[in-house]
Amino acid sequence: MKTAVLPLIISASLLSVIVGTFLHIKAALALEMQRKFYLSINWRIEPVSMEKELANTKIMGRMLVFIGILTVVVYLFMKV
Repeated sequence: MKTAVLPLIISASLLSVIVGTFLHIKAALALEMQRKFYLSINWRIEPVSMEKELANTKIMGRMLVFIGILTVVVYLFMKV
């Protein structure tokens, strides 16, 4: 059972690390992509403070990387 779920866990964690790294390194681009997406569905969004929004996006990226790595480590060391 443990090995049947492993590819899913690894894939989701790798995706989390990739997206988290992107959010941390390219926070401004990520926010611009989000803004353009919302414009395409007829919504206009803008942060009150761009500096705070960039900082929060970078923190979110680091948390995604941490959670992705932690998920794999916990899964590999848990006893089934």
